Amino acid sequence: MSKKIVVVGGVAGGMSFAARCRRLDPTAQIVVFERGRDVSFSNCALPFHLSGVVAEASDLVLVTPQIFRERYNLDVRPGHDVIRINRAAKTLTVRRVDTGEEFDEPYDVCCLSPGASPIIPDIPGKDADTVHVVRNVTDIERLKPACDAATDIAVIGGGFIGLEVMENLRRTGKNVTLIEAADQVMTRLDADIAQLLHKEIHDHGVTLLLGDPVARIDGDTLTLASGRTVTAQTVVMAVGVAPETSLARAADLQIGTTGGISVDHNYRTSDPSIYAVGDAIEEYGRLTGKPVRLTMAGPAQRQARAAADHVNGRTNRHTGVIGSSVIRVFDLTAASTGLNDTECAAAGLSYDTIYYINANKVGLMPDSAPLHLKLLFETPTGRILGAQAISTDGADKRIDVVAALIMQGATVHDLTELELCYSPMYGTAKDILNMAGLVAVNQLTGDITQVQMSDVRRLLDEGATIIDVREPGEYAQGHITGAINIPFSQFRDRLDEIPQDTPVYLHCRIGQRSYYVTRELNQIGYPLARNINGAFLGLSCLEYFHDLTDPRERVVTDYNFN
Repeated sequence: MSKKIVVVGGVAGGMSFAARCRRLDPTAQIVVFERGRDVSFSNCALPFHLSGVVAEASDLVLVTPQIFRERYNLDVRPGHDVIRINRAAKTLTVRRVDTGEEFDEPYDVCCLSPGASPIIPDIPGKDADTVHVVRNVTDIERLKPACDAATDIAVIGGGFIGLEVMENLRRTGKNVTLIEAADQVMTRLDADIAQLLHKEIHDHGVTLLLGDPVARIDGDTLTLASGRTVTAQTVVMAVGVAPETSLARAADLQIGTTGGISVDHNYRTSDPSIYAVGDAIEEYGRLTGKPVRLTMAGPAQRQARAAADHVNGRTNRHTGVIGSSVIRVFDLTAASTGLNDTECAAAGLSYDTIYYINANKVGLMPDSAPLHLKLLFETPTGRILGAQAISTDGADKRIDVVAALIMQGATVHDLTELELCYSPMYGTAKDILNMAGLVAVNQLTGDITQVQMSDVRRLLDEGATIIDVREPGEYAQGHITGAINIPFSQFRDRLDEIPQDTPVYLHCRIGQRSYYVTRELNQIGYPLARNINGAFLGLSCLEYFHDLTDPRERVVTDYNFN
């Protein structure tokens, strides 16, 4: 007798699970209940309808219930809300959204893929008609005309959805204010890397307000915690999402320490007949060995395949997740993989970082641009823990390579030997990943000591000696306040100007020339010479937005981002 498989929730997790079960068992009876109107749509492409990149909202729908029935023999029922799991009876209580009719549906195997729900802060005015969320196609159909009719729009939240909504609305000429309660957007990135996005957002005419949460919404006026007011006829709430676990909790399924549904390595819940995949579950963090939550389509699809395999008697290899992601913000691409500073510290890892800047392709090419790369690695093993990159082009490629290396347990030594594709149009002969590996190895082995560019303000307050080894013309275009200009081409003749018995901090534009000088100084009687990680270009980006929001004296006298 064929088994009865019932799936709760569609999209990446639920529909992938159902389709895989069908491929493995053509005789199974498979039913999918979806609360919403659409069971298969591109969540991640929703914001791009606001600018017309996705011309019609209907284009966001990938596969209809009719196609699922005709091609895959799946009984897909949108507009059906599963309101209760009756574990003892192995039935689901289902309510039809349009009529309110309720009925029980039996199952042999159940898979939960309810996803995550938008977080709505408990503030006065949150339920106003002007406030919108972006979760499905129906949401975006309501939001698009509201945005078209508005002049001023406020986006609350600087994560993936918030940034994409912000960019697409700004591209249509709207006055957009992006409000983020934290001190930075994209908390997946570290603060030093995120500053590049702050500059990009500001340079494209968006009002960016950080560290100032919304306190209330009154008609067209948002009042922030600081008392500042923002005018907006339309408000997009993109604060974040929470795992949808109400069904699981009511059924007394085990909930994990992160608040997601707890599953084993086969994605089976505490009830052996019930599986769970997608945004609602907690996963195994490969790098820390601790539970994590990850709201991304790629992992959800892999989870769905593994769960379906186990349902059908197949074994699977559970590798855990590392959290790779990418986003475009106007002309920049920001990508990351693995752990960031906050996560490494929270996990109690012994680690170090390097911040390296190089051209994303040979400098002779007309569209060559700086590529900023941050690499995190374990000490003393050199195991790669994470990486973040930002550039106009090529950031995603480098982070994909690092992600593959992390999955193989590689170290920074492996980066130095990578053999990557090379053409002047696509990279440099010694790629930035090779260079980052070399710098990390030097730092790991003690061949050079570096300080972070985020320490420069403190060093200046302490009266530290900072030496700029760029040429005089570069120094004149902008420099660190109080830095002494001793160019690379002159330093051997000016050694008497460099202290030997106190720390000295050196930098150039991207860190290469100052590295050479630091290495030589260390070997000729200047053991306290230190290189500044990230150099002047990184510091300029870090301080640019800092100076816009902080009235204190500027650390950098001018900026040269080229």
